Amino acid sequence: MSNDTQTRAVTPPPSTGERIPVAGPWITDREVEAVARAARHSWFDHATDESRAFQAEFAAATGRAHAIALPSCTSGLHLSLLALGIGPGDEVIVPETTWIASAAPISYVGATPIFVDVEPDSWCMSVKSVEAMLSDRTKAVIAVDVYGGFPDLVALEALCDAHGVSLIEDAAEAAGGRHAGRPAGAFGRTSTFSFHGSKTLTTGEGGMVLCDDSRLHERMLFLRDHGRLPGDASFRSVEVAWKYKMSEMQAALGRVQLDRLEELIERKRTIFGWYADRLDGSGIALNFEREEDRATYWMNTVVFDRGTGVRADTIAAAMAAENIATRPFFSPLSSLLAYATSPDAARAAESNSVSYDLAERAINLPSALTLTEDQVDRVCSVLRSLCVRSTADTFHARHSVLPAAFRRSMRRPLSRRPVAAANPAGLSRGDESR
Repeated sequence: MSNDTQTRAVTPPPSTGERIPVAGPWITDREVEAVARAARHSWFDHATDESRAFQAEFAAATGRAHAIALPSCTSGLHLSLLALGIGPGDEVIVPETTWIASAAPISYVGATPIFVDVEPDSWCMSVKSVEAMLSDRTKAVIAVDVYGGFPDLVALEALCDAHGVSLIEDAAEAAGGRHAGRPAGAFGRTSTFSFHGSKTLTTGEGGMVLCDDSRLHERMLFLRDHGRLPGDASFRSVEVAWKYKMSEMQAALGRVQLDRLEELIERKRTIFGWYADRLDGSGIALNFEREEDRATYWMNTVVFDRGTGVRADTIAAAMAAENIATRPFFSPLSSLLAYATSPDAARAAESNSVSYDLAERAINLPSALTLTEDQVDRVCSVLRSLCVRSTADTFHARHSVLPAAFRRSMRRPLSRRPVAAANPAGLSRGDESR
């Protein structure tokens, strides 16, 4: 790939329109030209050139032996579970705090998801919670790098190895990050990435699954191509399987984005720095980063102090009124209607208190790569004003002459039973997809 940087902008152009977006990519002329070249030339004898190159370059960037370009991160998790031989009667441990795409493939293969709690600072799965839920039926643990931060993957790797359980790293939101001296995606039997349009590195839609085991790699290649043997030209499938491939135009876009990944991560970290400076001392906690890690800050996320009485849903609705897009913090998986009948949902809803607490007090702020410092100033100014107002309201409510029982009836904690998700007017979900 060419390293020509003549068309590379020093900073991205600001987003158009008055509404401040919650997520979005930074696309330059390099990406546009690469996609156009692929559209002109990636046919016939060159029909797989871009995807093969993208796979090799991404494997090298993560220190993995093998990579397979896919239509989504979800398909990578699905292939991982299939290749590991996981199915009915098996259990797979997954964090409560994540997008449903991390857990849905467990159901695809007929296994049972086991929901575990997260750490209050990193918002990633708790090693102690995982250890407590290991059983003879546990076959895998899916560790998610939530919002570009990291669980203790070294401890999880050791725990899984000790119990003969496969670790899968869901690095959908962490491309370009580093944990414990290793790149995101370097942990586990397999690892997966998302290149959705909201992600830091995007191909519009797309994903990647990586591994070091040649047998796993070969099995996933087989399963993602309708169960055809390598080199098959007869179109006679051996198994009923899946069609999980990435187009050449997507791969061409991804190659340029990968070449620019350091630039993209630095931009993300700069935006996070603006937020950190402006919200310092406000009683609001932001994304956690260990000293030895490099978080990607895919989503700039704030957690409001319990004492303020601030609720994320009221802040989101007020922000929307100011033409500022936000995203809700991930709802606990066990609270979703999708898992209303899941065997572990009731236990998880009673046990995973941190995940349920965070969902009420946390929210994703605008995090698009095109954000300007002036836009961050505006977001923080509105946020501080809303927090002051909400804190004052809470103070008056707590000191009002209304009977205590009536005041308690006015509080609306997050239900620990599956309910339909609320979506205040203007609340953006960022088209979360993996």
